[in-house]
Amino acid sequence: MYVGALTLDILLGDVRSLKQKRSVVRPLIAELQRRYPSIAVAETGHLDLHRRAEVSVAVVSATAGNCNEVLNACERMVAFRPEIELLSARQRLYNDED
Repeated sequence: MYVGALTLDILLGDVRSLKQKRSVVRPLIAELQRRYPSIAVAETGHLDLHRRAEVSVAVVSATAGNCNEVLNACERMVAFRPEIELLSARQRLYNDED
């Protein structure tokens, strides 16, 4: 068993309030969940900043390759959204021996 974790640090475009931030981040999370129903995704950081967001994705799989494939696809989907800028992405892979 493998558990993959992806942490995305995001800079939001023309966002001036936490309410506007929510209107960008919520659809992003919903789209990730819709496209990849086997993942868990949540906003995990920068909760008080209106132009920054940290979104984390987790996936459990029988193979390391599948974990990497799903996490890479999630990262690409976020990176190609025009209203946000992906500042950094960190992937970690854990197996049942960790």
